[in-house]
Amino acid sequence: MTTRISGLASGMDIDQMVSDLMKVERVPLDKMKHNKQTLEWQRDDYRDMNKLLNDLDQQIFNGIGMQSSFLKKSVTSSDDSKVSAKAINAASNFTSSVEVTQLASSASWVSDKAPSFTAGTATELTFNVMDPGTTAARTVSISISATDTIDNVISKINSSSLGVSAMNESIQVGTAPDPKDNTKTIPVYDQRIVFTNNQTGKGASISTTDPATKTFLSNLGFDTSSDALKVTDGQNAVVKLNGFQMEKSSNTFTVNGVEYTLKQPTTGPVSVSSTTDVDSILDTITQFVAKYNDTIDKINSKVSEDRNRDYPPLTDDQRTSLTDTQQQQWEEKAKSGMLRNDTLLTGGLNSLRTNMYAPVNSSTNISGYNQLSEIGITTSPNYQDKGKLIIDETKLRQKIQENPNAIYQLFNADGGTDDTKGIGKRLRDSIKDTITKVENKAGNTLMTSQSFTIGKNLTDLDTQINDFNARMTQVEDRYYRQFTAMETAISKANQQSAYITNNFGGGQ
Repeated sequence: MTTRISGLASGMDIDQMVSDLMKVERVPLDKMKHNKQTLEWQRDDYRDMNKLLNDLDQQIFNGIGMQSSFLKKSVTSSDDSKVSAKAINAASNFTSSVEVTQLASSASWVSDKAPSFTAGTATELTFNVMDPGTTAARTVSISISATDTIDNVISKINSSSLGVSAMNESIQVGTAPDPKDNTKTIPVYDQRIVFTNNQTGKGASISTTDPATKTFLSNLGFDTSSDALKVTDGQNAVVKLNGFQMEKSSNTFTVNGVEYTLKQPTTGPVSVSSTTDVDSILDTITQFVAKYNDTIDKINSKVSEDRNRDYPPLTDDQRTSLTDTQQQQWEEKAKSGMLRNDTLLTGGLNSLRTNMYAPVNSSTNISGYNQLSEIGITTSPNYQDKGKLIIDETKLRQKIQENPNAIYQLFNADGGTDDTKGIGKRLRDSIKDTITKVENKAGNTLMTSQSFTIGKNLTDLDTQINDFNARMTQVEDRYYRQFTAMETAISKANQQSAYITNNFGGGQ
């Protein structure tokens, strides 16, 4: 480090002079920092545009890209208190006649006496479990520690895969004479452990051949004289659907894409029917159109935004002279136009428009819908809208009512070429292609700087800035050495002048 001497001999402000000289030297550094800031703003804007495209892609996938979106039905029951239904994936509207003879119920296991369980022995319980409607048993193990209370045991049973809800309850186990009136009886209650199967239907069983498990169950009050616990079996639902009688282990079951829920036995047939849920399907398409319009509007705004070159990125010195609000206002203007006329984004927009309007030449589209205009979706006639879509709701409602599956095919037809692919599939291909190109240039948060163009440029600039700062330190030291040498020379000259004056009578 160079020893720095202030201008005592010369009377000059050396520090200010060096600072002024360094400002001139650092002009190239400010240019590099400007370039770095501009690249960072461009990178962030690119990523914002990719987020818009990705959101549109997800809207397509989860909306018009799902067949279930076009299979939505409004289902009504003539007696919802006994039978209700909802369409899961029924392609066509339906009418069903349902008669319920018997509801499905759950099996239960009740201990024969009150539990005599006491903590103190660690036990590994092993059960063989048969679930309703199955033909193969499964093995379940439950670990009991020496410190577990009966409440802990019940909690472990409930959280295990045994498939039951366990309770330690006071239940009526019989009757006894009323001490106040011998002609009457009163209920007698006692503690019992009760297991209730979490599934309905007949055929459930719980058994064990493990001696330790049998002993444990005996302490809970169960009769373990046989391997299987005594069960009050569940029952299957008995239902007649469109004249065909069947048994179901659950009160909720699906037939031909319709989920039925049985609530009570019926005294006669209950009619269940469906109509196309036009409102829901219309809402799905409307959301897609709104998202598409919003996406192209924001990208169009970004690529047509004017570049304000009168407001370059602020230098460090400029920032110190501005308030936070002034800095924010300046940067809002400086950031404008970072992607003006960008070819990646304008090319992506053109691809979206082309794939949106081109006809779908697919034999799978049995209704003959080949273009959006056929279902009431057209391009805005206002050129300033730059390709936004407009919905004729009346026409679209009519087409949904006529054949919602045909509209699904318009968006999602499979095809080996672009002209045979559905509109939604083509749009997703275009979006993916544009996102990939933008990521190659601007990356994403998961990519390293060396894997995209702007990242490499930023890394190069960081290296140049670091090297330049190192050189600036050397330049500043050189200036101080020069001024120090000057100060030293002036000081010596002053000393010589004083010596001459003192020795040749200059002091008289």
